[in-house]
Amino acid sequence: MQEARDAIAKSMVLPEADMKEMLPSGIQTKFDNRVAWAKSYFVQAKVLESPRRGHFCITQRGLDLHKLGHKRIDVKILNQYPEFVEFHKTKMPREEEPESPAETPEETLQKSYESIRSDLAGQIVERIVANSPQFFERLVIDLMVAMGYGGSRVDAGKSVGGTGDEGIDGIIKEDRLGLDLVYLQAKRWGGTVGRPEVQKFVGALHGKRAKKGVFITTGRFSDDARTYVETIDPKVILIDGRMLAELMIDQGLGTTTTATYQIKRIDSDYFSEE
Repeated sequence: MQEARDAIAKSMVLPEADMKEMLPSGIQTKFDNRVAWAKSYFVQAKVLESPRRGHFCITQRGLDLHKLGHKRIDVKILNQYPEFVEFHKTKMPREEEPESPAETPEETLQKSYESIRSDLAGQIVERIVANSPQFFERLVIDLMVAMGYGGSRVDAGKSVGGTGDEGIDGIIKEDRLGLDLVYLQAKRWGGTVGRPEVQKFVGALHGKRAKKGVFITTGRFSDDARTYVETIDPKVILIDGRMLAELMIDQGLGTTTTATYQIKRIDSDYFSEE
């Protein structure tokens, strides 16, 4: 990233004052922040990829996009890629859309929060895929325990074990007492998981006479797969990459808080003289 920032600053001939301008939080410069967001957007659109931590390079899709000679590559152009649209659903209205009516400050703040959260989710999936299958195994255990499943982490670790290079399969307690069991299947895939893969999992559940199952993937589930699990018994929950990232954000797993804003309103009781 530092090499990218240096190259961009040199190419744009940015004055020192612009380079030093800080965000309102005072934690990061506006320039560094915008370069980081641009890189995140490009990775989500698959025009860049991260072969290993701290590094990124252009993809064939990125080369093809570059050959088109756009003077400006913005959200409107990146929206042609379904992977980008998937992680950009909660953004502000697109440039080609008419301006929305005036919003309250609270509405603007909420949209900004959703925008930041959406891009964070994209970064989380990117990092998961870049890490090892063993890391993914630990992540699934940590998430299930954080959500109240499996009792302690030690208990959950005994129940869930690596059985393949691209995922884990195991059994975890639904509660600390182990009154019911949940069967897990997790696949660290970048593509789409279709109905056949889900059917195999359901078949395994039937073989165990299991009532509940959770299928986790870093990719996406096809519409056919989602429709299928709505009509079957046992109960199967599908967690795709986006939902996995959202759950991690909600549980504070793999994320840190950079700033906290309190929104206050008038305390009517305090001002009442009755």
